[in-house]
Amino acid sequence: MNSILANLKKFDWALLTAVFLISGWSLATIYYLSADADFLNFKKQLAFFVAGFLVMAAASFFNYQIFRNQPLFLVFIYGLASMLLVLVLIFGQRIRGTTGWFSFAGINFAPVELIKLNIVLMLAKFFSQRHIELYRIRHLAISFIYVALPIFLVLLQPDLGSAFVLAVIWLGLVIVSGIKLRHLLVIMLIGLILAGAMWAGFLQDYQKKRILTFLNPQKDALGQSYNLRQSLIAIGSGKFFGKGLGKGTQSQLKFLPEAHNDFIFAVIAEEWGFLGVVGLFSLFGFLFYRILRIGFLSSNNFAKLFSFGVIIMFFVEIVINTGMNLGLLPVVGISLPFVSYGGSSALVNFLSIGILQSIRVRN
Repeated sequence: MNSILANLKKFDWALLTAVFLISGWSLATIYYLSADADFLNFKKQLAFFVAGFLVMAAASFFNYQIFRNQPLFLVFIYGLASMLLVLVLIFGQRIRGTTGWFSFAGINFAPVELIKLNIVLMLAKFFSQRHIELYRIRHLAISFIYVALPIFLVLLQPDLGSAFVLAVIWLGLVIVSGIKLRHLLVIMLIGLILAGAMWAGFLQDYQKKRILTFLNPQKDALGQSYNLRQSLIAIGSGKFFGKGLGKGTQSQLKFLPEAHNDFIFAVIAEEWGFLGVVGLFSLFGFLFYRILRIGFLSSNNFAKLFSFGVIIMFFVEIVINTGMNLGLLPVVGISLPFVSYGGSSALVNFLSIGILQSIRVRN
């Protein structure tokens, strides 16, 4: 009991408060969006967040150094997550053109969320041992192999957005770990070549249409561009102060598709206005500051790189989600961390915070 109380005293309560406020904002938004469906989505999301807090608490008391000192444990999790990515292609449920979810009693689980966190852990372990040798191109190649298999399996679903997130996590940690400029330029050139190859032989027709629609939103206003146009209308109509919680016309009258998930940022902008958007981004900024603080104060490179990796994971998801809501990026179905409806992302995000708390406690 004394050890538990001692650990609680070392918690980063400011970080926990930021997560709680963002999650509470999400629940309030989803509550009004699900009012006409007996609040089913709200009840599910509340259950996901309660389970997430329990997972976070358990992870915070778990010694994170097992990931650092027991590489076979990491490899086991990597193998398990990769196997789930294979199995979901065979037994998974197809939703909006993507076979990326297992369905159990009305609850969907996306294994790609688990592989994101696992990749952060794997790369943090790899680069913490070899970051001073990144001038050797073979280390870059080996690190990319860890990420290449999950990216390939995710593209088979096909889930272009999650594959991009995995690639950016790798690239971000490579840059943080230290890389020569010429190697970075070579990576960018290879990335452009791979992007061209994906367009020619990997992307489905509907994914190509989404990208073309992003480049020319007026081309199919009632088809592929419909979601984007409704999102922009919702965001613009919120103005500075918003229409009020639960009073957004585009979201409450069901003009805005996927309002509880992909386009929940547009709902917040409509109901809370520009002021609410600034508030949400401020909370995310404070969340990043607390995570960075944990990383800088940590006593080993693994903990530092893991902290940076979590920030990269959250940041790229925020950029993609808000970018596709604003018409700045193609619609690729990436959730807004701690805000969008979804159990898989919520549990993994809370697990990430739990590991960060474990680092904080043991510093």
